[in-house]
Amino acid sequence: MKKIFAPWRAAYIQSGEKPSGCIFCVFPAQKDDEENLILFRGESCFVILNRYPYNSGHLMVVPYRHTAEYGSLDPKEVAEMHHLTSISMDVIKRTMNPEGFNLGINIGKVAGAGVADHVHMHVVPRWNGDTNFMPVMGDVRVVPQSLEETYRIFKEAWPD
Repeated sequence: MKKIFAPWRAAYIQSGEKPSGCIFCVFPAQKDDEENLILFRGESCFVILNRYPYNSGHLMVVPYRHTAEYGSLDPKEVAEMHHLTSISMDVIKRTMNPEGFNLGINIGKVAGAGVADHVHMHVVPRWNGDTNFMPVMGDVRVVPQSLEETYRIFKEAWPD
């Protein structure tokens, strides 16, 4: 059996500390953006790296208001969510040169939502061949860049 090292996961696994409550409500209230991987704060939405990314650079655009229903977002929230999605894609393009993107909102647990009670937009950069035998045969995904490095690169590239 081959071993794949992901040392940044050790602190999370060993600490046993899991945030109580909705992470998308708790993290912005803590005001510790680097620790919580919050890249940008807008008026009604914020941008945060996914701590358990599908690919390097996987981030999310999240409204501050706690709601599970996309249809309950007001026009201002929808507009800012999509505007920040566009900016996020531009930052990822300039820093990681992906060949494509997946954008998506998973509504409900059965649709794959890890945080089902707070709607959020996933922005996932894609490269030819990024889906290979590892996730298919080994049920393992290799993410080649640490979250801290991705955060630093994106933060530096984020427009003023």
